[in-house]
Amino acid sequence: MKYKYLDLITATFAVVLILSNITSAAKISNVWGFVFDGGMILFPLAYIFGDILTEVYGYARARRVIWIGFAMNLLAVITFWVVGKLPAESSWGLQESYDSILGIVWRISLASLIAYLVGEFSNSYILAKLKIKTQGKYLWLRTLSSTIIGQFLDTTIFLLIAFAGVLPWSIIWSIWIANYIFKILIEIILLPITYRVVNFLKKKEDADVYDKETNFNPIKIEHGSN
Repeated sequence: MKYKYLDLITATFAVVLILSNITSAAKISNVWGFVFDGGMILFPLAYIFGDILTEVYGYARARRVIWIGFAMNLLAVITFWVVGKLPAESSWGLQESYDSILGIVWRISLASLIAYLVGEFSNSYILAKLKIKTQGKYLWLRTLSSTIIGQFLDTTIFLLIAFAGVLPWSIIWSIWIANYIFKILIEIILLPITYRVVNFLKKKEDADVYDKETNFNPIKIEHGSN
């Protein structure tokens, strides 16, 4: 079946992930004592997109988009690393700046990629199962429940892999609390928009998938038209 908006959502989802990774390394901000990296501005949107994809198009298509996002993220990581390793022209003089912003720290990159896969697939799986359980009702409860668990796993896995043994546990705990609360708050604040987008897409795409017969294996990637 051909969909009008699935390709646009897929592209936007991938761009959000890549920009989140870039801005995470680009700047650490402090707003009224709340310390966060630049990636926090956009990254919560990835889970909202995940909710929309699963709710409208179903787990199977959401799974395909999650893997596309992973592949594009990995491509960005490899590209930044390769470009960083190329010999710099002597008059350029910005190699140190490039390394500090776009230089690849493989432990952090690995943490980001693993946390993303676990968090997004958990989010999509839980939302799909709850949709069947509630017979499609209580979208607000389903999106919040799936995000609470998905973001918990994402934030925890990332911080443990990236910073365990590097930062004091007290700092890791502080970062965990700040990041987790911020991500959940964004989901709550944008919930009315999520409702509108979901209702718009269901109407325009004539789609409202219930994953009653879906194979939930996260590795299985189905090929098919959008």
